[in-house]
Amino acid sequence: MINETVEYIEERIKEFRPEIGIILGSGLGEFANEFSGIKIPYSKIPGFENSTVVGHKGQLVFAEIEGKNVVMMQGRFHYYEGYHISRIVYPVKIMKKIGVKTLIITNAAGSVNKKYNSGELMLIKDHINLMGTNPLIGENDSSLGDRFPDMSEVYKKDLIKLAQKVAGELGMVIHTGVYAAMSGPSYETPAEINMLRKMGADAVGMSTVPEALVANYCGMDVLGISCITNSAAGVHPSRLSHVEVVENANRVKGEFKNLLIKIVENI
Repeated sequence: MINETVEYIEERIKEFRPEIGIILGSGLGEFANEFSGIKIPYSKIPGFENSTVVGHKGQLVFAEIEGKNVVMMQGRFHYYEGYHISRIVYPVKIMKKIGVKTLIITNAAGSVNKKYNSGELMLIKDHINLMGTNPLIGENDSSLGDRFPDMSEVYKKDLIKLAQKVAGELGMVIHTGVYAAMSGPSYETPAEINMLRKMGADAVGMSTVPEALVANYCGMDVLGISCITNSAAGVHPSRLSHVEVVENANRVKGEFKNLLIKIVENI
């Protein structure tokens, strides 16, 4: 299936060879609209699933950004949508096969750290996988990576430093912290957020970790960026909703766009 998917995509992108991949999370997909290029709906790609969540358009966008060839996932797949975990990470394996060396993974996340505010960004320095599964379970494909991949630096320190430098030049407030991944789709309870805080998490969400695991396994350099779109349960006395997540992501899309463009330019 991987060969069939790669062949289908390469027939449509011709000589275009992306070196940078970007996964755009909830409410952040509009970034891809800023650039003209080749667009391929997931529904047309052999082996791809369909993204069913509001704020996820569901297509690959191939474009040149600041002189770099980039492929963007305008929307992702989530474990809570009912797909097998291996299907969630399938696009990452395809990115590897078509030439991507650096993967930027973005998401909308809730703040576990009480010092974080909605509308701020967090660079992921490490993660805690609490999804109850691992996308590498099953027969190993040695053409992609080792059976037992090292996880000591999933999120590359040099990319984190680059993003911090760029954010400083843009005058942006940006945090660096630990991201915890839960399966969803329900938001966490106040007791679960207290647990996550004690475990050392700064933000929580329902994605990113499976993709980061596989990208690291495939030998790709990974940068993770969380857009803090809401306070997690118990942090502030308010109810949580996906509408709030998308609205807050849209509120910071200008800053987010500028940051991503400058990062791509400097990779």
